[in-house]
Formats: sequence, structure tokens, C-alpha cells
Amino acid sequence: MTSQAVTAVGVDFGGTSIKLGVCRGETLLETDAPIITGDYKEPDALIRAMAERVEKLCVKYPDIAAIGVGVPGLVDFDKGFVHVLTNVPGWHHIPLRKILGDLTGLPITVENDANAMAYAEWRYGAAKGMKNVVALTLGTGVGGGLILNGQMYRGGHFSAGEIGQMSIHFEGTSGHYGNLGALEKYVGNNQIAEHAVHRYAQAGVHREASECTPKAIAEAAHAGDDIARQVWGEVADWLGTALASIAWLLNPDAFVIGGGVAQAGPLLFEPLEAKMKSMLSTVVWEGLKLVPAKFSNESGIIGNAALAADMSATLSR
Repeated sequence: MTSQAVTAVGVDFGGTSIKLGVCRGETLLETDAPIITGDYKEPDALIRAMAERVEKLCVKYPDIAAIGVGVPGLVDFDKGFVHVLTNVPGWHHIPLRKILGDLTGLPITVENDANAMAYAEWRYGAAKGMKNVVALTLGTGVGGGLILNGQMYRGGHFSAGEIGQMSIHFEGTSGHYGNLGALEKYVGNNQIAEHAVHRYAQAGVHREASECTPKAIAEAAHAGDDIARQVWGEVADWLGTALASIAWLLNPDAFVIGGGVAQAGPLLFEPLEAKMKSMLSTVVWEGLKLVPAKFSNESGIIGNAALAADMSATLSR
């Protein structure tokens, strides 16, 4: 049996809601109504709600063979253990694989959400067929995942790929862990808005942060706003500095960039390409691709389902 034939449930666990979907290969067969995270005050109750949804999906799709769960936090992939979740109270040291597996009777994978996005893009998306891939999501923060030599690389303690915590300035803004110059403190949604407000103020123009979301700044730039274009150029400089360093370290075949900030398209990708090219040798730059992610909001469901399907196919051999 190949993984393309395996039907699996992908679970995309977010800070406000949990999305479930049934996938067969890259085909998303069905999505279920979101589970509202805040409606459940303790992890056990929320896990039971997930199990009940899976049970109903299994009635409709009796060939479901596994469940893949992606979470926004630190996990132990081998043990299926969640150390801590971002912005979800009470989720500390939870043996999610064991609890959900006992409730459903199905094999479970537990993965970091950015790794799941990377897996989706490598398995079925923009980086399909490539051997060495760096994927990143640009949103409220910056998440990343690494595919090296055709395998997911998680590091010694499963926390590799945290591109948002890389420093681009040793005396810069402090990150969540005290790391000065953390990338996500420059190119996160809120940080881009704050920077745009500052740039407009320098030009004598008052803007509220709510008027300077990445989407709004992209629309302004497309309309010919020079300040908005300047903001995107600076975002590309910051991001390019980090990605050029990664390129020197890993020499990947491609960077796959997703998330809301990446929706700026050429406003981001064109100056980003120019910045990186200026910082890399021909040997490193030649053949390196900068590509937008194929999957959007469904990447978590597809990536987690693919991880679970591939695990199930391996176990059945």
C-alpha cells in the first residue's frame, strides 16, 4: 500500500480553533466544522471532543487509518508528547498521542504546525520532488520547517527550524527567549504594521496600526504608495538577511514561503530575491528557488494527514 492510498485525518490545532479534515493523498475529501478551543477548559475535555469528531468521520470514511495532529508549540515527535502550546492555557506536558490513541484506537502522529506545513509542501506542494527544502510561514510569528536529504529534520530535541528566533541584529529587538534581533520581531504581522505607522509618521502622515496590516500595505503599494513600497523593501531586507544565512548553512534547493505576509506576492518576492542574490555566491544562489506555498489555510490538515498516512503505510509493510 502506498501513502497516496491511505486515508487519514489531519488535525490543525490553532490557538482559537481546531480544524479537522479527511485526506487521501493530497486530496482533501472533507473538512469538519471547527472546534472552538476556548469552549474547553482542560486538555482532556478538548481531546475527547477531537476524538468524538474523529469517530463520526470514521463512520463516513471507514478506511481512515491514522490521525495526524499539528500543534503550535514544542513537541516530542517520537513520543507524541506536547511540552507546551502557544496561547492555549493548560497545555503543559500532555501525552497527546497516548490519550487520543486510546480514545480512537488509531495510530497518532503529533507534530509542530510549521513542520506539518513544510511536510505538506514537500510531499505534495511547491517543493514536491526536491531533496532539501526550507519552508516558512509568515504571520503573527515566523515558523519554519526543514526537509534535509529527503527527510523531515527535527533536531536533537525536536525544536529545529525555528527560523523566527534567528537573530538578524545582535543588538536588536529582544525576542521571546531573550534573543536579541529575533526575526519575527521584525517581520511579524504586528511588527510590519508598527513599522509602517512609523514610516508614515516620518513623512508627516498619520496612520493607525489597524490601517497598516500587511494586506493594507500591499494594497497601498499596488496603488502606487511609495511609503508602502519602501516598507515591503525593508521587510524583504530583514527576511533576506536571515534566509541568506540559512542558505549558506544548508544550501537548500528551495525556500517555500507561506502565510499571510507572503500574500504580498512580487512586492515581497522581488526585493527578497535581489537581497539574497546580493549576499550569496553563485554556487549557493544558482538553482536556489524562492517559491510561494501551494497550500494556504489547508496546509496544516494536509501536512498532518500526510505524516500520519506515511507512518501508517510504513507500519503496514
